[in-house]
Amino acid sequence: MLRTEAENGRANIRARDRIDTGPRFAEADAVRLNRLFRGSDTSEMLETLIKERMAGEVAIVSSFGAESAVLLHLIAQVDPAVPVLFLETGKHFPETLAYRDLLIARLGLRDLRNLVPDESEIAKKDENGLRWSWDPDGCCEIRKVKPLAKALAGFDASFSGRKSFQAATRSSLPRFEIDTTDTQGRLKINPLIDWAPERLAAYIEEHDLPAHPLVAEGYPSIGCMPCTSKVAAGEDPRSGRWKGWDKTECGIHVPGQEDGAGGTGAGELPPGFDPVF
Repeated sequence: MLRTEAENGRANIRARDRIDTGPRFAEADAVRLNRLFRGSDTSEMLETLIKERMAGEVAIVSSFGAESAVLLHLIAQVDPAVPVLFLETGKHFPETLAYRDLLIARLGLRDLRNLVPDESEIAKKDENGLRWSWDPDGCCEIRKVKPLAKALAGFDASFSGRKSFQAATRSSLPRFEIDTTDTQGRLKINPLIDWAPERLAAYIEEHDLPAHPLVAEGYPSIGCMPCTSKVAAGEDPRSGRWKGWDKTECGIHVPGQEDGAGGTGAGELPPGFDPVF
């Protein structure tokens, strides 16, 4: 059917004014990628994803913890310019900060981004720096969740170092999932989700990767210093995180709640627990 010049003009205007407000990725995309890379080698998967930009603009979120060297090394072999996001909470062990600097230099990673909390929010909500002792969720919210959300707004996907053996809450995670912490449809990629401790140890030995100095002291999972404890042999590797609290994640992998919403910021203490101040 032929259109008049006026009709064509109106059609062009509508096309130009149309704005796609849909998410970057949908659940169907995660399912498709899980099927596409089912059974594929981790290194091969990473090379395809990064070099062919299948996930768009990507960054790796790293805690520079007990096993972080493996994923950082794998990605550095593909593209050392991939941005590395580190949450500089101001509460880390000195050993973690030194380990971060060592790995960045050793692996030749070129884009480390230290994410710090908003100073005005710290002054308002954690002036004495002790919020972790009575409201760990609120502490994580202002020192981890919000800085990371701000940084990730410019990315389409992020790499996570989570593994299924670390905790029951991670036992059934797929390689690809939709990041539920925001509404933008960002993709979250877990390249090591099916790696066992033995495989990680073998990779570290094969590539002569330096170990986090606190692992030998009994810390298989390392976060902020006030909320990380040693773990006894045979215990869940993450059982030393937020010991005494009904808390297993800092919030960057699960949807959070605003202060006063009955979750983050509620400040409910575990039975028999007294704040340190």
